[in-house]
Amino acid sequence: MFIDCHNHLGADLFFYLNGFHPYAQDLPALVTEGRHNGVDRWIVFPMVANLTFDLRAMKSARLEPGGFERIPYAFENERMLREIYELYPDLGRHTLPVVILDPLREAEAQVARLRELLPRFPFHALKIQATMIQSDVGALLKEGRCFLDFAEEFNLPFIIHSSVAPEDVWSQATTILRVAEATPRVRFCLAHSCRFDRPCLDRVAELPNTWFDCSAHRIHCQGVTDQLGFVAPPERRFPADYRDPKKVLRALAEAYPTKLMWGSDTPFQSYVANLGTEVLSLRSTYKEEVDCVRALPAPLFHAVTHTNTLAWLQLKDESILARA
Repeated sequence: MFIDCHNHLGADLFFYLNGFHPYAQDLPALVTEGRHNGVDRWIVFPMVANLTFDLRAMKSARLEPGGFERIPYAFENERMLREIYELYPDLGRHTLPVVILDPLREAEAQVARLRELLPRFPFHALKIQATMIQSDVGALLKEGRCFLDFAEEFNLPFIIHSSVAPEDVWSQATTILRVAEATPRVRFCLAHSCRFDRPCLDRVAELPNTWFDCSAHRIHCQGVTDQLGFVAPPERRFPADYRDPKKVLRALAEAYPTKLMWGSDTPFQSYVANLGTEVLSLRSTYKEEVDCVRALPAPLFHAVTHTNTLAWLQLKDESILARA
């Protein structure tokens, strides 16, 4: 079974209001395109900006309190789950829903909402993208400790956006690894190949409760060839020929055969934004992401698109994957 472990659903008002792309994806669009490319199942979670932030400030590219909602992601999680379970159950049964959270703000209230949702709309993991909402992922060991307790209670893993850029103080891969080291009974997936940071990838390989995904793989390879600052610097970078994303993915899969999970990051396999002085254009397609993973030898393809993802998930009932 071919599983895509990293997909966003919904609308991101911050991206939309500031002219960035992409800014939306609905369930029918995801499943239709995914099926055209031979994918069988999708792990899905909401977009990142949420309605606790003031819309006027968002339109000026600022994140400030004062939005329609008090509890981060209370609206967004339920909205996505209803789309999956009520609006399109025929398509939703091919997904593995994941809820998103803010590790710092209103943590106890978020957990209370998640407890209400879980029996009504089952979900299988917890997602964090702390960079965009400027919320320290390290808060999981402090203000957000209740999320770790919730994850352990229900055997739910985390999938967490990771960064190595010095200016990103919210989502450092080293911080996520520190959380994982302190919480051995909870599983973690560090997204985006730890931005190709070799020491972090090696530490993922050492820890029994950590994995990493290669989401948005091709534009991260472009980040290396274009010498952009969101990937690891040369002295820390995983050695590979970044001019050829297929070769990079194979090198990662061979180096970390039980730890790599394949994910597209759709619709964020591309990122296009007007930065004022220039347009940043990092563009890929779902097909191109799939072509990279299909170039792997069969045993590695099966490991990164199926075996490793299920090892991270530890589903209570894997028969849900057999639903037609």
